[in-house]
Amino acid sequence: MSNGLFKVPAAKNEPIFDYAPGSVERAALKDALKEARSKEIEVPMVIDGKEITTENKVRMFPPHDIAHTLGYYSKGDGSHVKMAIEAALAAKTRWENTSWEHRASIFLKAADLLTGKYRYIMNAATMLAQSKTAFQAEIDAACELADFFRFNVQYMTDIYAAQPESSDGIWNRVEQRPLEGFIFALTPFNFTSIAGNLPSAPALMGNTVVWKVSNTQVYSAKVIMDIFREAGVPDGVINLVFVSGPAAAKEIFTHPSFAGIHFTGSTNVFNTVWKTIADNVQNYKTYPRIVGETGGKNYVFMHNTAGAKEVATALVRGAYEYQGQKCSAASRAYIPASRWDEVKTELLAQLGEVKMGDPADFTNFLNAVIDEASFDKLAGFIDRAKEDAEIIAGGGYDKSIGYFIEPTVILAHDPEYITMKEELFGPVLTIFVYDDTKMDEALDLLDKASIYGLTGAIFSNDRYVIEEMTQRLAGSAGNYYINDKPTGAVVGQQPFGGSRASGTNDKAGSAINLMRWVSPRTIKETFSPATHFAYTFMNEK
Repeated sequence: MSNGLFKVPAAKNEPIFDYAPGSVERAALKDALKEARSKEIEVPMVIDGKEITTENKVRMFPPHDIAHTLGYYSKGDGSHVKMAIEAALAAKTRWENTSWEHRASIFLKAADLLTGKYRYIMNAATMLAQSKTAFQAEIDAACELADFFRFNVQYMTDIYAAQPESSDGIWNRVEQRPLEGFIFALTPFNFTSIAGNLPSAPALMGNTVVWKVSNTQVYSAKVIMDIFREAGVPDGVINLVFVSGPAAAKEIFTHPSFAGIHFTGSTNVFNTVWKTIADNVQNYKTYPRIVGETGGKNYVFMHNTAGAKEVATALVRGAYEYQGQKCSAASRAYIPASRWDEVKTELLAQLGEVKMGDPADFTNFLNAVIDEASFDKLAGFIDRAKEDAEIIAGGGYDKSIGYFIEPTVILAHDPEYITMKEELFGPVLTIFVYDDTKMDEALDLLDKASIYGLTGAIFSNDRYVIEEMTQRLAGSAGNYYINDKPTGAVVGQQPFGGSRASGTNDKAGSAINLMRWVSPRTIKETFSPATHFAYTFMNEK
C-alpha cells in the first residue's frame, strides 16, 4: 500500500451570489425554477443504493402555491427502516476501513458538485419545496451545505492530527474509531444545509447512517441524495427513508446496534427521543451518542445608547427572513422606553416596504410558512394577541393560495405574555418596552422568561454596558451577537448550537460536532519492554 501524510485543500467559505438584476446567476436560477415547475417527479427512498418505491404516494407542493403539484414521493413503513438498518450495518466494515483521504475526497467532490452543476437545481428545489427567497436558498442550500462538506473535511484531519506526547522508549498515539453500530439522522424542513450535514458528518467519520427527512423537505432532499450518489458515497453508507416518526422510532431505538442520533427539530420531539433511548439503554451494545439542536426563543435587547435604525433593521431581518422559521430567528425584543418611539417609527417604515408572495418574484422579502398546521398555530396566536395584547403591524393571514402570514409585531404590556416565552416558529415578533431605569430587571426577565438558550443579540454603544450584559446573559444563548441580528451563523466562523432546552450545544460546523461521531482508542507501544517485575525502590542498597 502506498502511504503519505496528506494535506487537504484549505477550506474556504463558498462565495454568496447576490442574484442582482441582469446577472448570469439570476437568469440561471429563474430557468431552473421554470424547469422544476414544468414537471412532476417521483421521489423514491434510497436504501443500499437501490431506489425503493411503494404504492403509498404522497403529493408534494409549494407552501406558497398549494394547488401546484411538484410530484410524489413513496412513503415507507417499518419494513423499510429495517432494510435501511441492515444496509447500514452491512456497509459498515468496508466503509470504516476505507482510508480517510478517500472519504474526504467524496465529500469534497460533493461540495464541488453542489456549487457547480447542482447549484441552481438545489436552490430552485429549496425555493419551491420550502418557500425560500433566492437569497435565503443561496446562503442555505448552496453555500452553507458546501461549507459543511469542506470544513468538516478540514476538521476531520485536525482531529486525526491531534496526538499525545510520548516519553523516551514509548510511542503514544490515538486513533479515532467510528462508533459501533449505525447512526440515525433526523432532519428538519427549514434548512437544506442541515438536512445534508446531519447524515454526512457522521458518515465522513466512518459511520453508516439511516436518514429520515421531514415530509416537507423530501423534494430538496432528493437533490442532496443525487449529489451524494454522484460524488461516490458507497451503497449503504447513507440510506434515505420516508417514514413516519413512530415507524422509525420503533425500529431504530429498539435495535441493539443503534449508536447515536444526529437531530435537529422541536424540543418536545427531542425530549421524547431522549426518554425512549433511556428506556432502551440496557439493550444497546454501547451508550448511544445523543446530539441535538432544538428550539429557541431568541431575543434582541436594546440599550438606550444604540441606534434606532440599526435595531429596527436587525428586527426586520432577524424576525422575518424565511418567515421566522429559522431556529435562530428573533422572536422577542426588549426596547428601552426612551427610544421606543424612534424604533417603532423606523420598524413600521421598513415593514411598510416589505413584500410577501411567491419566491419566484425576486422582489418579495418573505414567502409562505411551511404547512397548514404551522399556519393554523400562528393564526391562533395572532387572534389571541388581538384580544389580550396589541398588534402594531401585520396581523393578517390567508391560506387560500398558500400559507401566508403577514409579518406581525405584537406589543406586549406584560413581559411574561405567552408570545414572549413560547416558541412560535413564524413571522411574529413580540416586543416589550422596559423602563430605562430598570434595565437590570429587564435583563433578569429576558434570562428567565424562556426555557431556551439558542441565540441572542444585544445592541449598545457603551462598552461597559456591552461587557455587563455579555456576562449577565452568559447562559442565555449559545450563539451571542453584539450589535447584529441573532441569525446568520457561518460555518467556520460561528459554530452553531445552544443549550438549556435548545439542545446539546455540540456546535454544527466545528470539530466539536465531529468528535461526537468517533470513539478514541489510545495505543501505547513500548520499544524495550520490562524483563523483571521488580522496581528500583525495592532495592535495599
